[in-house]
Amino acid sequence: MSIPKIPPRAKLVFSIFARESGIIDRAFEMLTGLYGPCDFKGPLMPFDYTTYYEREFGSDLKRRFFGCARLIDQGELVEVKHQTLKIEAELSKENKRLVNIDPGILTAERLVLASGKNYTHRIYLGKGIFADLTLVYTAGSFNPLPWTYPDYASSEAISLWNRMRDNYMSQRRNAEV
Repeated sequence: MSIPKIPPRAKLVFSIFARESGIIDRAFEMLTGLYGPCDFKGPLMPFDYTTYYEREFGSDLKRRFFGCARLIDQGELVEVKHQTLKIEAELSKENKRLVNIDPGILTAERLVLASGKNYTHRIYLGKGIFADLTLVYTAGSFNPLPWTYPDYASSEAISLWNRMRDNYMSQRRNAEV
Protein backbone atom coordinates (compact mmCIF):
# COMPACT_ATOMS: atom_id res chain seq x y z
CA MET A 1 0.00 0.00 0.00
CA SER A 2 1.39 3.40 -0.95
CA ILE A 3 1.26 6.51 1.19
CA PRO A 4 -1.19 9.12 -0.17
CA LYS A 5 0.38 12.13 -1.83
CA ILE A 6 0.20 15.31 0.26
CA PRO A 7 -2.12 17.82 -1.42
CA PRO A 8 -0.56 21.10 -2.57
CA ARG A 9 -0.63 24.05 -0.26
CA ALA A 10 -3.64 26.33 -0.59
CA LYS A 11 -4.20 30.06 -0.73
CA LEU A 12 -5.72 31.28 2.52
CA VAL A 13 -8.65 33.56 1.69
CA PHE A 14 -11.07 35.60 3.75
CA SER A 15 -14.42 37.30 3.52
CA ILE A 16 -14.99 40.09 6.01
CA PHE A 17 -18.27 41.94 6.33
CA ALA A 18 -19.50 44.58 8.73
CA ARG A 19 -21.57 47.70 8.80
CA GLU A 20 -18.58 50.02 9.24
CA SER A 21 -15.63 49.91 6.84
CA GLY A 22 -13.31 50.84 9.75
CA ILE A 23 -14.15 47.52 11.46
CA ILE A 24 -13.41 45.70 8.19
CA ASP A 25 -10.06 47.50 8.02
CA ARG A 26 -9.26 46.59 11.65
CA ALA A 27 -10.11 42.90 11.07
CA PHE A 28 -8.00 42.97 7.88
CA GLU A 29 -5.02 44.36 9.85
CA MET A 30 -5.40 41.71 12.54
CA LEU A 31 -5.61 38.90 9.97
CA THR A 32 -2.60 40.08 7.96
CA GLY A 33 -0.73 40.47 11.25
CA LEU A 34 -1.37 36.78 11.94
CA TYR A 35 -1.11 35.27 8.46
CA GLY A 36 1.18 37.62 6.60
CA PRO A 37 0.66 40.17 3.88
CA CYS A 38 -2.24 40.18 1.50
CA ASP A 39 -1.41 39.72 -2.18
CA PHE A 40 -4.95 40.06 -3.51
CA LYS A 41 -7.50 42.48 -2.11
CA GLY A 42 -10.92 42.85 -3.68
CA PRO A 43 -12.91 46.08 -3.57
CA LEU A 44 -15.30 46.95 -0.79
CA MET A 45 -18.64 45.67 -2.06
CA PRO A 46 -22.21 45.93 -0.79
CA PHE A 47 -23.30 42.84 1.14
CA ASP A 48 -26.94 42.90 0.13
CA TYR A 49 -27.80 39.40 -1.08
CA THR A 50 -29.52 38.46 2.17
CA THR A 51 -31.19 40.05 5.17
CA TYR A 52 -30.13 37.12 7.39
CA TYR A 53 -27.54 39.19 9.29
CA GLU A 54 -29.51 42.45 9.59
CA ARG A 55 -30.87 41.61 13.04
CA GLU A 56 -27.33 41.16 14.37
CA PHE A 57 -25.38 43.72 12.34
CA GLY A 58 -27.95 46.17 11.00
CA SER A 59 -28.39 47.11 7.35
CA ASP A 60 -26.07 48.63 4.75
CA LEU A 61 -23.38 45.97 5.24
CA LYS A 62 -20.11 45.99 3.29
CA ARG A 63 -17.83 43.09 2.38
CA ARG A 64 -14.25 42.58 1.29
CA PHE A 65 -12.62 39.40 -0.07
CA PHE A 66 -8.84 39.01 0.10
CA GLY A 67 -6.11 36.41 -0.14
CA CYS A 68 -2.84 35.98 1.74
CA ALA A 69 0.53 35.71 0.00
CA ARG A 70 1.64 32.80 2.19
CA LEU A 71 0.23 29.42 1.17
CA ILE A 72 -0.95 27.09 3.93
CA ASP A 73 -1.43 23.39 4.49
CA GLN A 74 -5.09 22.66 3.77
CA GLY A 75 -5.45 21.00 7.17
CA GLU A 76 -4.80 24.34 8.91
CA LEU A 77 -8.28 25.63 8.02
CA VAL A 78 -9.82 24.46 11.31
CA GLU A 79 -7.33 26.45 13.40
CA VAL A 80 -7.71 29.50 11.16
CA LYS A 81 -11.49 29.41 11.68
CA HIS A 82 -11.00 29.26 15.46
CA GLN A 83 -8.65 32.25 15.24
CA THR A 84 -11.23 34.26 13.25
CA LEU A 85 -13.83 33.51 15.93
CA LYS A 86 -11.44 34.97 18.52
CA ILE A 87 -10.97 38.10 16.39
CA GLU A 88 -14.74 38.48 16.00
CA ALA A 89 -15.09 38.26 19.79
CA GLU A 90 -12.27 40.75 20.35
CA LEU A 91 -13.91 43.26 18.01
CA SER A 92 -17.34 42.76 19.59
CA LYS A 93 -19.02 45.44 21.64
CA GLU A 94 -21.31 44.60 24.57
CA ASN A 95 -21.30 40.93 23.54
CA LYS A 96 -22.51 41.81 20.04
CA ARG A 97 -20.46 40.99 16.97
CA LEU A 98 -19.54 43.95 14.80
CA VAL A 99 -17.78 41.87 12.12
CA ASN A 100 -18.16 38.49 10.46
CA ILE A 101 -15.01 36.77 9.19
CA ASP A 102 -15.20 33.69 6.99
CA PRO A 103 -11.89 32.00 6.18
CA GLY A 104 -11.42 29.58 3.33
CA ILE A 105 -8.89 27.84 1.16
CA LEU A 106 -8.57 28.29 -2.56
CA THR A 107 -6.92 25.59 -4.67
CA ALA A 108 -6.70 24.94 -8.39
CA GLU A 109 -9.91 22.91 -8.18
CA ARG A 110 -12.11 24.57 -5.55
CA LEU A 111 -12.98 27.21 -3.00
CA VAL A 112 -13.82 25.78 0.43
CA LEU A 113 -15.10 27.89 3.31
CA ALA A 114 -14.90 26.99 7.00
CA SER A 115 -18.18 27.03 8.88
CA GLY A 116 -19.38 26.27 12.37
CA LYS A 117 -22.76 25.24 10.98
CA ASN A 118 -23.56 21.72 9.79
CA TYR A 119 -25.55 21.08 6.61
CA THR A 120 -26.07 18.22 4.18
CA HIS A 121 -23.20 19.16 1.85
CA ARG A 122 -20.70 20.11 4.57
CA ILE A 123 -18.00 17.74 5.78
CA TYR A 124 -16.93 17.70 9.42
CA LEU A 125 -13.26 18.58 9.84
CA GLY A 126 -13.06 18.45 13.63
CA LYS A 127 -13.19 20.81 16.60
CA GLY A 128 -16.69 22.00 15.63
CA ILE A 129 -15.73 23.11 12.10
CA PHE A 130 -17.16 21.99 8.76
CA ALA A 131 -15.83 22.35 5.22
CA ASP A 132 -18.29 24.01 2.85
CA LEU A 133 -17.46 23.31 -0.81
CA THR A 134 -18.53 26.65 -2.27
CA LEU A 135 -17.16 26.86 -5.83
CA VAL A 136 -15.58 24.35 -8.22
CA TYR A 137 -13.24 25.19 -11.07
CA THR A 138 -14.42 23.66 -14.35
CA ALA A 139 -14.33 24.74 -17.99
CA GLY A 140 -11.92 27.60 -17.28
CA SER A 141 -13.82 29.30 -14.46
CA PHE A 142 -15.10 28.91 -10.95
CA ASN A 143 -18.70 27.74 -10.94
CA PRO A 144 -21.31 27.72 -8.19
CA LEU A 145 -23.04 24.66 -6.83
CA PRO A 146 -26.74 24.39 -5.93
CA TRP A 147 -25.99 25.46 -2.33
CA THR A 148 -23.49 28.24 -3.09
CA TYR A 149 -24.43 31.51 -1.42
CA PRO A 150 -25.72 34.00 -4.05
CA ASP A 151 -23.04 36.57 -3.22
CA TYR A 152 -20.30 33.99 -3.95
CA ALA A 153 -22.11 33.01 -7.17
CA SER A 154 -22.40 36.58 -8.49
CA SER A 155 -20.51 37.43 -11.67
CA GLU A 156 -18.48 40.05 -9.77
CA ALA A 157 -17.41 37.51 -7.14
CA ILE A 158 -16.67 34.78 -9.71
CA SER A 159 -14.44 37.21 -11.61
CA LEU A 160 -12.60 38.06 -8.39
CA TRP A 161 -12.13 34.36 -7.45
CA ASN A 162 -10.86 33.59 -10.96
CA ARG A 163 -8.27 36.38 -10.67
CA MET A 164 -7.28 35.13 -7.22
CA ARG A 165 -6.91 31.61 -8.66
CA ASP A 166 -4.65 32.97 -11.43
CA ASN A 167 -2.51 34.53 -8.71
CA TYR A 168 -2.44 31.24 -6.78
CA MET A 169 -1.46 29.23 -9.89
CA SER A 170 1.40 31.65 -10.52
CA GLN A 171 2.53 31.19 -6.90
CA ARG A 172 2.51 27.42 -7.35
CA ARG A 173 4.49 27.60 -10.61
CA ASN A 174 7.07 29.88 -9.02
CA ALA A 175 7.38 27.55 -6.01
CA GLU A 176 8.10 24.60 -8.30
CA VAL A 177 11.04 26.35 -10.00
